[in-house]
Amino acid sequence: MTEAQALVAAPAAGAAPASTATLLLVDDEPSILSALRRLFRPQGYRILIAEGGAAALELVRNDPVDLVISDMRMPGMDGAQFLEKMRQMQPDAARILLTGYADISSTIAAINCGQIHRYIAKPWDDNDIVLVVREALARRQLERQNQQLSTLIAGQNEELRQLNGQLEQRVKHRTAEIEQINDMLNVAYDELKSNFMLSMRIFSGLMDLRHSGLAGQSSRVSEWVKRVCVQMKLDERQSHDAYVAALLHGIGKIGFPDGMLGKPLSTLSSDETARYRKHTLNAEAALMPLAQLQPVARIIRSQHERIDGNGFPDGLEGDEIPLGARILAPVVDYENLINGTLAERRFTAEDAASSIRRGAGTRYDAKVVAAFVEVLKQPLPDCESDREISALDLVPGMVLSRDLVSTQGTLLLAAGYMFDARVVRQVREYAQREGVKLTLRVRKDNPGGANLPNH
Repeated sequence: MTEAQALVAAPAAGAAPASTATLLLVDDEPSILSALRRLFRPQGYRILIAEGGAAALELVRNDPVDLVISDMRMPGMDGAQFLEKMRQMQPDAARILLTGYADISSTIAAINCGQIHRYIAKPWDDNDIVLVVREALARRQLERQNQQLSTLIAGQNEELRQLNGQLEQRVKHRTAEIEQINDMLNVAYDELKSNFMLSMRIFSGLMDLRHSGLAGQSSRVSEWVKRVCVQMKLDERQSHDAYVAALLHGIGKIGFPDGMLGKPLSTLSSDETARYRKHTLNAEAALMPLAQLQPVARIIRSQHERIDGNGFPDGLEGDEIPLGARILAPVVDYENLINGTLAERRFTAEDAASSIRRGAGTRYDAKVVAAFVEVLKQPLPDCESDREISALDLVPGMVLSRDLVSTQGTLLLAAGYMFDARVVRQVREYAQREGVKLTLRVRKDNPGGANLPNH
């Protein structure tokens, strides 16, 4: 027999199906190798044999094996030394040690250094060693499958991580797109809302034009109402509805004849009084097509209701009256007392305030009156951050700090408007055409106002 050789044994008749596993048998005694080879030949294994550790290492240098059976006592290189080197060369191969001596220290060294799977004492039991080999090969197969599965899972996890990263980037990009779209929608909505309010203010100014004595009344009423809402700490929705109702509170009078518009209420005829008492119903009907103005329409309908239930058109009392209408009632009456459209004489601001206070608890909501009286005591907001200029001093880039109204009280431009060359030209032409000295309030800190003249 040569020092080292490979042998694929043919399966014996009736043997188990051939296995693709490769066994390496290492022993310095040829008889032991022959016995082992005869024992495993029926199992269909591929058999490699070597008569020493050095020869075995050379044999498997380029030929991987699944299991090694090595004798412990061999000249030159004992089993412990060989199995340690074998573990370094082919760590996945199962290792079994054969020992014929009761040498505990050598066996421990083989276990520690060679990390053997099992050790078997000579003489062995054929059935036992066959079962040990099968179990060791099965274990190594499971370990390989587990490693392959772990590698597969690791690869899949990496793919999943990459997919998650790509998905995360897509989500970020999509989120950014959605945020950009939302920002655009918010800007468009704010612009639409601003234009809507501007339309309401322009429309209320056009209604005031029907009576020169009431120029700017709707604007003044809406400003008082806004300040009362702030004083009462109302939420944004309540304040908005009350403000719009104040702008449009006289819309139902648009069909009144000119002669009726200038009369104080106390001088109206019975027919005129009956027509007057329907103006809030006409206003509600006019606003009916606009769904978003339905709360506003209800406030306008109820502006002449009284806390004691003696108002019109529905005879509501107390909290049955919408809060916006309860705020609107004393403010409108205050303006009408001063303008002379409620009584035959014009009231001073002090007398008008006293009249409103006397109506608290009967005609008006006492809490609203208290808030309105406090507002009347407060000075108008100062505008130290703006400056008054004439139309001739207006230049592009300036920003209005207060509404620009005509001599009839109609809104020409809303506060916050930034002038361009075209509008500057139109404002100057308007002042020249109307023959008026038009003054404007503009912000000090706007781009066009760096060198504003002092007036």
